[in-house]
Amino acid sequence: MTIRRICITGEPVLHTRAKEVTNFDDELRELVQDMFETMDEAPGVGLAAPQVGVGLRLFTYDYADDEGNERRGVIINPVLELGEIMDEPADEDTEIEGCLSVPGERFPLKRAEQVTISGVDLDQKPVKIEAEGWFARIFQHEFDHLDGLLYVDRLAEPWAEISKDIIEDNGWGKPGLSWLPGYDKLEG
Repeated sequence: MTIRRICITGEPVLHTRAKEVTNFDDELRELVQDMFETMDEAPGVGLAAPQVGVGLRLFTYDYADDEGNERRGVIINPVLELGEIMDEPADEDTEIEGCLSVPGERFPLKRAEQVTISGVDLDQKPVKIEAEGWFARIFQHEFDHLDGLLYVDRLAEPWAEISKDIIEDNGWGKPGLSWLPGYDKLEG
C-alpha cells in the first residue's frame, strides 16, 4: 500500500466527470487500498479517486456515528438519490464542510439530510446504503467529486466569494498542485 498525493483544486481531474469503472482487477484493488491508507493518513472521512489523480467513479469512506458504529467501505459506480434540501441558509455552526482538495478551509453548505446511495463493491456485489445527517453529507460530498464538483463550487454567498479569494491567495486553482498526507506541507 502507498499513500498517494492529494490533488488541490485546479487540477483538471478534479473538475472533470469521472469515468465508470469497468475493470475490477488487481490494479483497482491496489488503488482502493492506497485510497484507504491516504484517507486515514490525511485524515479524512472520505476520499474520491479523482482526488488522488484517478478519473474513475469510486470513493472510500470511514465514518463512526454518534453511537460508535463504524462504517467503512468503498462504493464503485455509485448512484445517489437525494432527499429534500431545505430552502434556507446553511447553519454556520452545524453545516460546516471541508475538503482534502481545498486543504485547511471549511465553509457552511446546505445539503440533503437523507440520501440513498447504491453501487457495487470490489467484488462487484451490490451495495445500497440509506444515510442521514453527516453520513449523508459524506456521500453527497464524495459523489460530487465524481461529477467534477468540489464543495466550494456549491457554496452560497458570501462563502462562494470568500472561498474564491482564499483559493487565489493560496495560489491554488491551477494544475500541478498537490500534497502528501503525513509527509509534507502543500506544494506544487
